[in-house]
Amino acid sequence: MLHRLFCIWLCLVLPLTALRAQSDEDAFFIRKLYDLALSESQCYQWLEGLTQQVGPRLAGSPQSAAAIAYTRAILDTLGTDTSWLQPCRVSNWKRGRPEVVRIARSALGSQTLNALALGRSGSSPEEGLRAEVVEFQQLEELEAYGDALNGKIAFFNRPMDPLQLNTFNAYGSAADQRVYGPARAARHGAVAALVRSLTTRTDDRAHTGVTVFGEEDPVIPALGISTRDADLLSSLLKQGPVEVFVQTHCQTRPPTTSYNVIGEIRGQQYPEEVIVVGGHLDSWDVGQGAHDDGAGCVQSMAVLELLQKAGYKPKRTLRCVLFMDEENGVNGGKAYRDSTISKAWDHLAAIESDRGGFSPRGFTFDGQPEVVTAQAETLRSWLSLLQPYGLNFRKGGSGADVGQLKKLGPLLFGLEPDTQRYFDYHHTRYDRLEAVNPRELKLGAAAMASLVFLLDKYGLD
Repeated sequence: MLHRLFCIWLCLVLPLTALRAQSDEDAFFIRKLYDLALSESQCYQWLEGLTQQVGPRLAGSPQSAAAIAYTRAILDTLGTDTSWLQPCRVSNWKRGRPEVVRIARSALGSQTLNALALGRSGSSPEEGLRAEVVEFQQLEELEAYGDALNGKIAFFNRPMDPLQLNTFNAYGSAADQRVYGPARAARHGAVAALVRSLTTRTDDRAHTGVTVFGEEDPVIPALGISTRDADLLSSLLKQGPVEVFVQTHCQTRPPTTSYNVIGEIRGQQYPEEVIVVGGHLDSWDVGQGAHDDGAGCVQSMAVLELLQKAGYKPKRTLRCVLFMDEENGVNGGKAYRDSTISKAWDHLAAIESDRGGFSPRGFTFDGQPEVVTAQAETLRSWLSLLQPYGLNFRKGGSGADVGQLKKLGPLLFGLEPDTQRYFDYHHTRYDRLEAVNPRELKLGAAAMASLVFLLDKYGLD
């Protein structure tokens, strides 16, 4: 009887002991990744080169070509088995000479406003244009106003909701006026559109960002104005009619060929299964694209760097993809998706970093509903390894580029940093290297490397 009880005890205790040893081994390895990130990673130096030497990287520009060459050269130093450039057709919009927006007639008199033309904006007549301004909070108000907008300037002034703790949710609930407002105004005869910059701050920083015109839409000048100037313009409109002068010199040229930059380390056991890490290499033509999304690109390259430095031999193929033209059409993400289909690549998971280089808080995860449901328990089982570093999982979107893979079945992740200050810099002249803290940047790289390690070691069964 005692012998039988002893055998039962062994059967229960030995597996638990093995699991505990495995968990300890994983914990020590993740700590090693963090130590390497904080002491040896070159990701901040790479970001310095990308922002200071290359600079702003609008898709189709000479600077974007320089960024492609720069990052591919880095990938070739990281022990990759192969690297290549994947062609994609990208937008080719140019801002031209600096834009001018000025209150020309109001109770206050004349005053210049801080403004940036939106991506895909049209050009004004060379001498500029002047028209009366009509303010809207919601796009539905525009439709009700109808053709009375003919010959006027539409002004979209819905602020990001400061009460939302998740600033990306606040951004998402306000971005429709920038993306779709100018085109809808143009259909009712508006000669230009002004949009309140998307930030929770009240300041003088104008924000750019894409706006979308349909093939049949008149392409009018469309500009973001600073939140302080938007408040000023709104207060003046309450006192009486306001006319604004607008001058832009934008050009939309035919699409051109550019490239995604890809480097990979082949898996030793399951090379046909791919885990992607990535960010988007392009940026707007103002600032330096440091947070958006130079940070995500160098963090993704650092995942390969850290795992190599740690002596890790991946079971699956680890692939870093630096996507082109996310800002003006997600064209790099679409090209990668199309290649995935044509080449029958089998993606286990994909992780995107495109929310800035601030302190990491965890990961959002997304995918087909059945995939998310099936893998939720696996993710929960990893929390004990990740929570000591302040990391958690929550359901939510992954990223515009890897999101293109959603229908193909992989589990998708987005690195989620503390984003309370992200929209202070997003799409502005102030998105520069000095806005990125080196330690926070490296912590984000370590977080991504840790998740890749767990995905690669254990898979998603």
